[in-house]
Amino acid sequence: MEGDRVAAIGLIDEWALHRAYSRAVTEILEPVLHEFGEQWYRGEELSLSHGYIAGKVAQYLMEKSLHEQKKNNSAPRKKKGVLVIGNIEDDYHSLGRMMLRRFLEISGWHVHDLGNDVLAEEFVDKALEVGARVIGVSAMMYTNALNIRKLRREIDGRGLKGRLQLAVGGAIFISRPGLVREVGGDGTAINAFKSVELMERLWHKSTLQGELP
Repeated sequence: MEGDRVAAIGLIDEWALHRAYSRAVTEILEPVLHEFGEQWYRGEELSLSHGYIAGKVAQYLMEKSLHEQKKNNSAPRKKKGVLVIGNIEDDYHSLGRMMLRRFLEISGWHVHDLGNDVLAEEFVDKALEVGARVIGVSAMMYTNALNIRKLRREIDGRGLKGRLQLAVGGAIFISRPGLVREVGGDGTAINAFKSVELMERLWHKSTLQGELP
């Protein structure tokens, strides 16, 4: 918040020296980003420069954490399925999605990242094209999260309910747990680590429903 990226990174390095960068993700980064999102939602004094610095610090910590995981898990991971992720229509908060993608990739998933401001039909078209059984969609603000209902209707309208699972995420789903059901999500996770478990569960659930067209 003071705009000192170097000092923030120094604090993280000092903390992780006697613990681990992976713990710093869950015990430092995620609570801070959650509070950042809450302040943004409340309309408090936050600027785009605050978001830029937060993103750079988060990116540094994520790279350190992923390097740490690769070092501790030298054995190659078994390849899993294909996933499609992106930010829903009108949402441009990409940091959480980028964190998600990196954790999924290192866990063995093949991830198609559609980026920001993705329309409902684009999600479904891509999932069918690449054979994905799960779509992961992100939104930070409540008003943008409501656009996920369009994706729910798109999935159901094509007769894909159950076979194409919908994972939802973003700061707003932590502060408003009932929003998952409101937008028609099949599940959510409180952080990037838990999202790996969520994707595996939803993939298995989809498989039980039968083959995709």
